[in-house]
Amino acid sequence: MLAHPDNQASMERYRRHAAGYDSSAERTMPLRLRTIALLDLQVGQVVLDVGAGTGLSYGPLLGAVGSTGRVLAFEQSPEMFELARQRVSRHGWQNVWHVNQPAETVQLPQVADAALFNYVHDITRTPAAVQNVLRQLKPGAPVALAGMKFFPWWTGPLNLLAWLKNRPYNAKAGDLWQPWSLLAAHLDDFRWLPTQAGMGYIGHGLFRGLPP
Repeated sequence: MLAHPDNQASMERYRRHAAGYDSSAERTMPLRLRTIALLDLQVGQVVLDVGAGTGLSYGPLLGAVGSTGRVLAFEQSPEMFELARQRVSRHGWQNVWHVNQPAETVQLPQVADAALFNYVHDITRTPAAVQNVLRQLKPGAPVALAGMKFFPWWTGPLNLLAWLKNRPYNAKAGDLWQPWSLLAAHLDDFRWLPTQAGMGYIGHGLFRGLPP
């Protein structure tokens, strides 16, 4: 089956960025760790890393769930996933399950206790992807997300900067007003706050379950 045009566009973008991704992501590592901390993970839990990229979150997630826990992950970009595979092999991690598949169709080997959506804008803005991921979480699962957003509307032309920063990585680069809205619709106690002088956000809530 051919990939959706948006998925194909996203994969093309990450094909160009994969080799230098880890270096470019160093500046947002504190935000990544801050977002992971919002999950309040416990030893022995199963946590899902949505759109895991090169696996930069694997280490912190494994550190939180311990040797009796498990990290599940997926990434649709072959180039990014290969780097994640090498990371797992290099560290000898035995409790990571990951696969090179898109969010719309990935099938996890078990339901997850928590989920991380870290800078996966195209996934969070795709209803089919959000639905498929959420249905594989336990009701009550903590969900934490981080990404880019537009500045307040009254800043006007300043939002061109947000669009330009998002465009190299995401097919839905203009959909930045409330990038958390599709996820937040299924979360209880959802809260978000701005980061990066207003051009980013982190948020979290508890998955209430999907309607029957």
